[in-house]
Amino acid sequence: MKNIRIDFVSDVACPWCAIGLGSLEQAVEQLKDQISVELQFHPFELNPGTPPGGQDTLEHLMGKYGSTREQIIANQTQIQQRAKEAGFPFNEAIRPKIYNTFTCHRLLHWAQEKISLSAQYLLKRELLTAYFTLNEDLDDQAVLLRAVQRAGINEQMAKEVIESDNYTNEVREALAYYRSIGISAVPSVIVEGKYLIQGGQSAEVFANSLRQIAAEQASVVEE
Repeated sequence: MKNIRIDFVSDVACPWCAIGLGSLEQAVEQLKDQISVELQFHPFELNPGTPPGGQDTLEHLMGKYGSTREQIIANQTQIQQRAKEAGFPFNEAIRPKIYNTFTCHRLLHWAQEKISLSAQYLLKRELLTAYFTLNEDLDDQAVLLRAVQRAGINEQMAKEVIESDNYTNEVREALAYYRSIGISAVPSVIVEGKYLIQGGQSAEVFANSLRQIAAEQASVVEE
């Protein structure tokens, strides 16, 4: 069985990142007899300037894309359908606000560095669930700690991270690094450090790509 490393660059406030993760999970399940995956998440901020308390989602998206309220609502409905297909169902109501996610990224870095990649994955999943399925406030410490609890991680340790500036430099360095190598949209899925798959692709696209990459890697070893 071929082991494949995947670096998943994304933001907790990105719907296509949740969709991409769901599709990737489906692809990995399809290929479970052929490959094993080592998955690590890395930070990207879609809305770094969002003020405390967040910003109304529809107003934010209308301003960002120059679309009407009706166009945004129609687009969000399509995104909800894609999320359902990817096995990551969103709340039927459009999330009310856009939030700054820097604290989420600090928590994710902490989980990976001090606990495990598995803990980071579970926390990433729960933070996305809090935002897109439960429509919860990512500025609320209680919301973050509930996500930590659902991920089976020590809440007191997480609380200490939230209330400090721990891992601020590490997250900023990671953000700068991925910008420096040309990552400007997410999700950006980097496989084996050199193959880039961008966007909330379908499970079929991910499965075909991973299958091809595994075959290429195997042929290199044989040579």
